[in-house]
Amino acid sequence: MPSSRKSSRRNFIQGKTKSLPSGDTATTDSLADWVTDPQEETYLIRIGRRAMACQFQVFLNAGQYAEDSEIAINALDEIDMIEAMLTVYRRDSEVTILNHRAAAELVNLSDPLAELIELSLDLHEITDGAFDITAGPLADLWSHARRSGSMPSEESIRSALADVGSQYVQVDCETKQLRFLRPGVAINFGGIGKGFALDAASNMVRLQGIENFLFHGGRSSVLACGRRSSKRGEEPWRVGLVHPLRPADRLAEIRLFDRALSTSGSQSQSFHHQGRRYGHILDPRTGLPADQGILSATVLHPSAAWADALSTACYVMGPQQAIECCKKHPGMALVLVLPSRKKAGIEIQTCGITPDDVYLISDQRVAVNQQD
Repeated sequence: MPSSRKSSRRNFIQGKTKSLPSGDTATTDSLADWVTDPQEETYLIRIGRRAMACQFQVFLNAGQYAEDSEIAINALDEIDMIEAMLTVYRRDSEVTILNHRAAAELVNLSDPLAELIELSLDLHEITDGAFDITAGPLADLWSHARRSGSMPSEESIRSALADVGSQYVQVDCETKQLRFLRPGVAINFGGIGKGFALDAASNMVRLQGIENFLFHGGRSSVLACGRRSSKRGEEPWRVGLVHPLRPADRLAEIRLFDRALSTSGSQSQSFHHQGRRYGHILDPRTGLPADQGILSATVLHPSAAWADALSTACYVMGPQQAIECCKKHPGMALVLVLPSRKKAGIEIQTCGITPDDVYLISDQRVAVNQQD
């Protein structure tokens, strides 16, 4: 349930609030280093809470709205409720119960879960199978491989792949009922859940009359609405795109206005076996870690759920197929970071990006190729 405790907005902005629910954090920052220009002198309110194995935070223009902190906390409560619905680590979650029953019988779906499953099946088709909510058996197999430092056998990969495929998920959109067409199938929303939660939380904030804010989940998924205040007046929210080979450095600055962003890459989560690196992002069509030469894939889209799923899918698909996918969907924009083909450094390929969207931080070892 949303918190019933109230905070004085004046005390909150002065850093004196004492009544936030346990586990929430609130500060006023001149900037978070990845959200805007570190030299900016205007202030943001930042409220955060841990959920879905990452830190969610909402940024608001300080002093712009009454009851802004309480509304932000209620939005974080909404994220908690979505996590409780989607998690596969609780026996009483709706998804866990669904996974246990759906191979034997039709299972009724709540409205939000039905909406998410329908969207996920659409995205599976749009990406030619590069995004698949049934890929959990593969994730479990390769997670064990990372922990043990050994490669899965071809037989174990084939066995896991036999239970993977969104074609085994049958949904009646009218009755909101689902069943699995094959025993062993299960669904997992690790590739879209954060984005779906950001969409739901931001909708709640907007319904309460707040139009200017930025939400993120684990920094890799961001949704920005309206504009942020600055010394120059109101302007789009600015988010730093991290250099995939130099995580302490920004590669570019992306400007967001009523738009979401998600970045996928495997540089920070991988393991080595016999001198070869294997990333954590898997291709559900082959059962193997994606290896299409992409260092990171960043997708911009009006929906955070779409951006979340499509960034992973684009990483899996590789540059050519990812750009073809982007060209088919006008609301989508894409930034791919690739190893340079000509010299040391990196290459950036973009699709659907305008000069107003991205500012590249100067680096002589970066080549930019616009695919529009």
